[in-house]
Amino acid sequence: MEGKQKSSSPIGWVLGQTGDHGGQYILSVVLAVIGVAFSVAPYFVVVGIVQGLMNGERAFSFYLTRCLLMAVLWMGRVLFHAFSTATSHKATFAVLGEIRKRCTEKLSRMPLGAVLEQSSGALKNTLIERIDSIETTLAHIVPEFTANLLIPVVILIYVFSIDWRMGLASLATVPLGMFCYVLMMVGSGNFYARTVTATKALNDTAVEYIGGIQVIKVFGKTKSSYERFSHDAYEAAHSFIDWMQASILPFTFAMVIMPSTMVSVLPIGGLLVKNGSLSPQDFVTIIILSVGVITPIITMMSYSDDFRTMGTIFGEVRAILEAPEMTRPAQGKTPEGNDLHLQNVHFSYQDKEVLHGVSMDIPEGSFVALVGPSGSGKSTIARLIASLWDVSEGSISIGGTDIREISQQAYADKIAFVSQDNYLFNMTVRENIRLGRPSATDEEVEEAARQSGCHDFICQLENGYDTLVGSSGGHLSGGERQRISIARAMLKAAPVVILDEATAYTDPENEAVIQRSVSKLTEGKTLIVIAHRLSTVMDADRIYVIRDGVIDDEGTHAQLLSHHGLYESMWKAHMEVKDNG
Repeated sequence: MEGKQKSSSPIGWVLGQTGDHGGQYILSVVLAVIGVAFSVAPYFVVVGIVQGLMNGERAFSFYLTRCLLMAVLWMGRVLFHAFSTATSHKATFAVLGEIRKRCTEKLSRMPLGAVLEQSSGALKNTLIERIDSIETTLAHIVPEFTANLLIPVVILIYVFSIDWRMGLASLATVPLGMFCYVLMMVGSGNFYARTVTATKALNDTAVEYIGGIQVIKVFGKTKSSYERFSHDAYEAAHSFIDWMQASILPFTFAMVIMPSTMVSVLPIGGLLVKNGSLSPQDFVTIIILSVGVITPIITMMSYSDDFRTMGTIFGEVRAILEAPEMTRPAQGKTPEGNDLHLQNVHFSYQDKEVLHGVSMDIPEGSFVALVGPSGSGKSTIARLIASLWDVSEGSISIGGTDIREISQQAYADKIAFVSQDNYLFNMTVRENIRLGRPSATDEEVEEAARQSGCHDFICQLENGYDTLVGSSGGHLSGGERQRISIARAMLKAAPVVILDEATAYTDPENEAVIQRSVSKLTEGKTLIVIAHRLSTVMDADRIYVIRDGVIDDEGTHAQLLSHHGLYESMWKAHMEVKDNG
């Protein structure tokens, strides 16, 4: 089924997303057709009025009733158009909400690397602007384009039934109008691709500029950073301006020529009437109906830009929905215990292998540390254990079961993960901690905070536990964010706790408090710590020294020092820094 989706046309794909709302769209199209029919029907009434005048009808009531009928028909057009639009929009916003929800759920099932390689600005643009752009197709093009296409066809069939020559005359401007339309479409793919690239660049630059404003000010880079933002804004604007300049003339000609049915209808019809092969009444009828065709045609042509951009817009959303994801069973195996085992693990990131055959045993309830130079692969191992990525080769098992054979939720319940890049949501402190276990009471939340050493500073905040932390926790310091993240992980009460340099931004005094708290809270649990301060992992049951994606050495603190290898060098450097501090 996925393969069919990939090969389907953009309009076919988006119609496939309507799900249970298909009936509403059918109703919307029916209402739209009736509405357009009501808008065209007055032209037939006008035909009757003109023919009455030509036949010498003088009764005022004859014309009054027809004028009232036109008013009723126009009101009917407005009402049915409103009902159609309301129906399609109600369905569309429900569909857009479902698509956006599916995209966000999909991100959680994708490998972390596949998500991180996309900029936050680009993802935001896809999840917000691109999905919103689908609204035009579903809420307007589906009912209105369909209805406005159907009515001219019906009128042309009726004209052909009166006189086939006049039917052809009514279509005389179509070839030239279509030629202008094709000229307008030439290069539109490249132009639109440029607008997409330029808009993404502007989004990325804007996010970077706002996020790095402190660094920009501190290092006096305001001018150069703003120049880059200004350049990207200029390029984004001119990507649209250049596109419009290139297409404005053919578009104008197409809009003028295509509906100009009178250019051919009047002279050809006049000649046929003169020759006696077309009655004046039929000629008048065809003139009026040809005018009635103009409005639906212009309405259809107004969606030309939407058709041109449809493929790219839907393509970006499909790229997320159809991206490869980490395969996990809905109902997986249940592991026996929580012993972790890494067997010959290889991992590649962007076609570059960063782990080369890593194997390690982490018994349940043990304290294991991963140390090594920056970029050695420590955090990658931690993320693989946390199932944020999948191994390229080898396996990771827990309780004798490959983690890929365990359901995603079941394995997530076993892992509490705190990274060096701690993220807090713009909620209260209490709710951020409660994310670890949504069913936790206020007392349990506060107890986790006490044990993690952050209760005191939380109480000093403006509203205590009910203080909003700001976007990404921006109202708190780096150390405060870390301690709240640790409290959140501790509240989860998972059997495996991973701390990826989780105390990187804490001062020595608070770090000691956190280490004591972590030791108490992880009693009987498996603790995996990545630390740049080696003094915090001296008591680990086993320390793995990682260098260049392989295990360089392993053992206890004392054993590693006796090996006189990389660990000893790192320890001496650490002690020198500590003494100098």
